Amino acid sequence: MNELQPIVDKVFSNQRLSFEDGVALYRSHDLMTVGRCANHVREKFNGNLAYYNVNRHINYTNVCAIDCQLCQGAYARKPGEDGGYTMQLEQVFRFAEQEYTEALTEFHIVGGLNPDLPFSYYTDLLEGLRQRFPSVHLKAFTMVELDFFSKITHKPLEWVIEKLRDAGLGSCPGGGAEIFAERARPLIAGHKISGKRWLDVARAAHAMGIRSNATMLYGHIETLEERVDHLIRLRELQDETGGFQCFIPLAFHPENTVYAHLPATTGLDDLKTIAVARLMLDNFPHIKAYWVTLTPDLAQVALRFGADDLDGTIIEERIIHGAGTPTGLGVTRAQIEKLIRDAGRTPVERNTLYNPVQKVSELV
Repeated sequence: MNELQPIVDKVFSNQRLSFEDGVALYRSHDLMTVGRCANHVREKFNGNLAYYNVNRHINYTNVCAIDCQLCQGAYARKPGEDGGYTMQLEQVFRFAEQEYTEALTEFHIVGGLNPDLPFSYYTDLLEGLRQRFPSVHLKAFTMVELDFFSKITHKPLEWVIEKLRDAGLGSCPGGGAEIFAERARPLIAGHKISGKRWLDVARAAHAMGIRSNATMLYGHIETLEERVDHLIRLRELQDETGGFQCFIPLAFHPENTVYAHLPATTGLDDLKTIAVARLMLDNFPHIKAYWVTLTPDLAQVALRFGADDLDGTIIEERIIHGAGTPTGLGVTRAQIEKLIRDAGRTPVERNTLYNPVQKVSELV
């Protein structure tokens, strides 16, 4: 009897998997059975559809006051350090205008924790973009950034979120989650907020009608058990709030970080992580194969291992590219649709909230 058969039976009878099941899936060498189960759940949620969107990243500053083993030396710079930059609001607006086309549906806005910027910078940034691009969804600020805004304003999270929402915040990205485990987190993100605080901030955002994504950074010093623990903590919060739209596993790229001596993740680990996430997160509607960290070819394969979303056309993503990911800075809409079709899936262009969008004639 296949060692995974009890788990397979659970999956096909719609039973929730346990922590022990998640660890067993990770430890199994039977990738095809794990993938078959994940594909079953993926198709139960989304049929043969595979989603993408037309988006642009705005990384407004790389100046960051905290020491993060993942970012320092790769993307982030300390205040006053060479290589640091902060975009003035007019620079942000000019950049957005340069990148705008009628097909664009989302600005993805994240940056460092810059102690020299007042809170009004962020509200003015959102208001300015909303006025100039009223049809574009503003997905902005990780849970780490929201917590930082609460600290610099000495105001409750709810006050911060309300001000940002009034200024145009539509949803939040899922970055900064890294790994929640109390053992591993201090070793990779020692001065970031704790895993518990990340979840508390997400809970507050969801309670105020702001939906978000969630991530997990894997392939560094975490254990398989800590990965499964991370997934279960997200699943528990989703049971409570229903506010997560999508889960994005992020493969760690050790180049240009303090962990440069570690090997990069393998394609086997990448596919298994996507598949296990799809199986454990039975209340998440979408699992993303983020082509920026996986490469487009592996992300295409992942569409058969539990993923139903490839993210978007991107352009100008700096944070992960700063850490050494080998992918380019963007793809066209035609390229991403070809990836999906060649995987035997049906491409669906979506907006941030996963509603299909009417295409314009220009391919971007």
